[in-house]
Order: sequence, then C-alpha cells, then structure tokens
Amino acid sequence: MSLGGGSRPRRSGVLSLFRRKLRRARKNWFLAFLVDFVAIVGAALILSVLFKAFLVRSFFIPSGSMLETLQINDRIIVNVLVPEVIPVQHGDIVVFKDPGGWLGVAPTQQKEPLQEFSDFVLGTFGITAPDSAEHLVKRVIGLPGDVVTCCNADGQLLVNGQAIDEVYIRAGASPSDIEFSVTVPEGHVWVMGDNRGNSTDSRYHQDLPTGGFVSLDVVVGRAFLISWPVENWTYLDNHQDVFSDVPKP
Repeated sequence: MSLGGGSRPRRSGVLSLFRRKLRRARKNWFLAFLVDFVAIVGAALILSVLFKAFLVRSFFIPSGSMLETLQINDRIIVNVLVPEVIPVQHGDIVVFKDPGGWLGVAPTQQKEPLQEFSDFVLGTFGITAPDSAEHLVKRVIGLPGDVVTCCNADGQLLVNGQAIDEVYIRAGASPSDIEFSVTVPEGHVWVMGDNRGNSTDSRYHQDLPTGGFVSLDVVVGRAFLISWPVENWTYLDNHQDVFSDVPKP
C-alpha cells in the first residue's frame, strides 16, 4: 500500500512540473516574438528616417508651373545627394527652399494637435510631405558662370551663346516673353519652369537681392521620379541632349 500510495504524488508532481514548463515555454515564445517584432519595426523606422535624411525625399507638386512635365498633386521622389555629393547639371529638375521673397508671406494655417502630430510622424518617415508648399520646383537652365540670354531671332534661349531647343517646355509656350541677359554667380543656378507662361521663376525675381538666382545652399535635391499617381509614373529626364552643345563659360 505504501508503494502504491507513494507513486501517485510523484506522477502528479511530474505532470504539474511539465505543465508549468509548457506554460513558461509558451510565454517565452510569445515574448521572443514580441521582442523580434518590435526590433524589426524599430529597425525599419530608423532605416526609413536615415533613408529620407541622406538619400531621398518625397514631395508633391502644388502648382502648374512645371506642366506638362509635372502635374498638380504629382508626388515626386528627390535625390538629396544633389548638390552636396552629386553636382547639379543643366536640365535638372530641382527642389529648393524659398531663396527669399519668392513665395511671399505664407498664410498661417491653424491645425488641430492630432493633425500636427500626424504630419510630424508621417513626414518624418517620408510617407507624406507636409512641407511641400514651402518649397519650389524648377528646371536648371544656367549653372555657375553661365551667361543665359533671351532670346535669339528664333525666340530661343541662349546659354553661353549657344541656342537651345527646349523640348520639355509646355506645348505652345514660348521660351520666354521677358527679355534678359544674366551671368550666373558662383554657387548659384538660374531656374525656369517648363510652363513658361505660368511660372514665376528666376526671371520674375531679378529685382530681389538674390537677383533671381538660387543659391545651391537652398537646393534640397534633384527630382528623378514621379511615384504617384500610378498612371503618371515616369523617370524624370534632365534632357542632357538639349545642352550637349553648350560651351563651358
């Protein structure tokens, strides 16, 4: 009797121990999964921030100054290695901050705290571009040292005396209705919109202290892709063939 009575507690104790270990293993599995999940998401978010900070950014187009190349509300991907690492070239479509006086006084927009937080989070990770309206998008026509002139007898712009055939400007638009001749200072560019009849670009800001030139210090990067909407998806050409015959200044 003593042998039979003593075996049951041992079996019960082993079973109880097994159950406890099983529960602990289940808890550890869930904890391990949770830790891995948090680590993966955290790493992805950090990489996203670094990717945005050092490689690309996203902006949307708020106006029609670059029609037909860029449509209103198109979303573009911008290479922010330009111009810090990769030099700006003729024909590049660049995004830049207001050089001073181009955008005028922006109206103050009151946002709900939730919207402010949402814009901050989504903008930080490159999902949205809440500061797009604070930037401008134009095409580089003149590089430092270039002489840009409007226009020859055929109505074409001249860069360092060479006429250029601007295939990217909006159909029916003339290269410029404003006559000018400028020499681009060091560290600056001369920019113009592809929709020349509706683009308040360098031509319209010559009376400002900047002379209408855009400092490379305020250039955020070069747009190279339309990412949204899907039907407008395309690579953005800088049309180097247009400027292939332009001599160095």
